[in-house]
Amino acid sequence: MAKTQKTIITCAVTGAIHTPTMSEALPVTFDDIATQAIDAAEAGASILHLHTRHPDDGRPSVEPEHYEPFLGRIKQSTDAVINITTGGAPTMLIKDRLRAAEQFSPEMCSLNMGSLNFAFHPLVKRYDSFKYDWEREYIEGSEANIFRNTFADIREAAERLTPHNIKFEHECYDVGHLYNLKFCMDIGLFKAPIFIQFVMGILGGIGADIDNLVFMKRTADKLFGEDYRWSVLAAGAAQMPLATTASQMGGNVRVGLEDSLFIKRGELATSNAQQVAKIRRIVEDLGSEVATPDEAREILDLKGGDKVNF
Repeated sequence: MAKTQKTIITCAVTGAIHTPTMSEALPVTFDDIATQAIDAAEAGASILHLHTRHPDDGRPSVEPEHYEPFLGRIKQSTDAVINITTGGAPTMLIKDRLRAAEQFSPEMCSLNMGSLNFAFHPLVKRYDSFKYDWEREYIEGSEANIFRNTFADIREAAERLTPHNIKFEHECYDVGHLYNLKFCMDIGLFKAPIFIQFVMGILGGIGADIDNLVFMKRTADKLFGEDYRWSVLAAGAAQMPLATTASQMGGNVRVGLEDSLFIKRGELATSNAQQVAKIRRIVEDLGSEVATPDEAREILDLKGGDKVNF
């Protein structure tokens, strides 16, 4: 009898695009981030992808001191794999974006595989006022963003974090990023098996539709053969449809309020756990099983939760 497919669910708990005004469910405080991460793990997420916020005003932060209040609490309460961002926000430099990962040595980190025009300025038209003064300027200013992830930046991340035996979630926002990753593997920066996150639907990157997903998957097959595992992150309304498609194509899925604030069209999600529970139900109803954290560790060849610094 053939083995049932194991699908890894990653939950992106909080991120840099959405701001406190956009949804009351978005976790901003340290306590909210911890609570929602733990609840997402209990709902079925085996990987928790984490950003942090400044405690005074909810501004995106990469300061290690802003991770410390919740990392230990999450680890004590769940067996989930912790994945710390090295993306931070498009306005931040790589030297700053890596400091938390270096200090805490998690099992996984995200790593963007190329520069792009990372924009979300159209969101500003949806709101008449904002809770914090920085929000409007931050969103409007994204029209001029170049999210810098040069080959030098990627090399710096690899050289600083590889000694920690951290597995990267290689975030590829377009097909050219797959070729960037192949080049980096060819020169020895990363070793198989690699984990690729197809990031779709971000303004400045590849669009979120099935044809593009098939194209990205076919290109990755050509470049990496059997040496990679993959997942899909689709922004906004495409989150659940493309996650469902990916799960049926043999891939893994990522949901969470970093990527979409909604549970269905026109209805805001009440939590990260609500999104995790929905995609888990879909995956299981369609005949697959959701991977446990330890199964995810085995699939992705992770170092283990006992080898982190928190």
